[in-house]
Amino acid sequence: MSLGGQLTGWGAAVCLSLTLFIAGCSGSKSPDYGTFSGSVYTVKRGDTLYRISRMTNTSVATLARMNGISAPYTLQVGQKVRVKGSGSAKSTATARATPAKSRASSAVAKSAAPPVGQRCWRWPASGKVIMPFSDADGGNKGIDIAGQHGQAIYAAGAGRVVYVGNQLRGYGNLIMIKHGEDYITAYAHNDTTQVNNGQQVKAGQKIATMGNTGADSVRLHFQIRYRATAIDPQRYLPPPGRSPSC
Repeated sequence: MSLGGQLTGWGAAVCLSLTLFIAGCSGSKSPDYGTFSGSVYTVKRGDTLYRISRMTNTSVATLARMNGISAPYTLQVGQKVRVKGSGSAKSTATARATPAKSRASSAVAKSAAPPVGQRCWRWPASGKVIMPFSDADGGNKGIDIAGQHGQAIYAAGAGRVVYVGNQLRGYGNLIMIKHGEDYITAYAHNDTTQVNNGQQVKAGQKIATMGNTGADSVRLHFQIRYRATAIDPQRYLPPPGRSPSC
């Protein structure tokens, strides 16, 4: 993946953040894939539409539309999913997944989840959580919050913006914020972005508006990563509708 001129000036920070983000999306075990038959993918246990999207280079929105799948994109083992291209079962999927796995094993060490209260987090948007966090292989590595088009999205904590762009397939317009040395938050599917690379932001500062870029419905996909490992945001956020007590 080439980010071209967008890396100028913030190349090192952006490359590191993207590497940690992509590598952290992969589990520690060798991937286990479903099977292709022409342009049809057969779902295996643990598959999600997001995972199939990454494997087949087809957006989640396109997969959902082609197969009549609506949010929260529930799949059944053995279900046939039409995809744009064709593959030779494991060979195509493995070729696409291997670089991220290699980076994960060489650059990122899995770490224990931090204790609750180590940092003070705010809800990035108001709305119903329509897809919870899952640490299963291929699971949702954040939470998806439904909302209205143009609704405000806020920084969950103070930090420095290290990525603004749409080069990561399946995430649409994406913002990543680095909080100290250990944490990164990610905000995906935005309609508009209102911060720039390198900008310092305050907790609760408006950084974007909600949209459906890379998704088939208006939502915010929100992640918290601790030393590159995705952790459950709902475990660390205050109760819905409340301000943090810290």
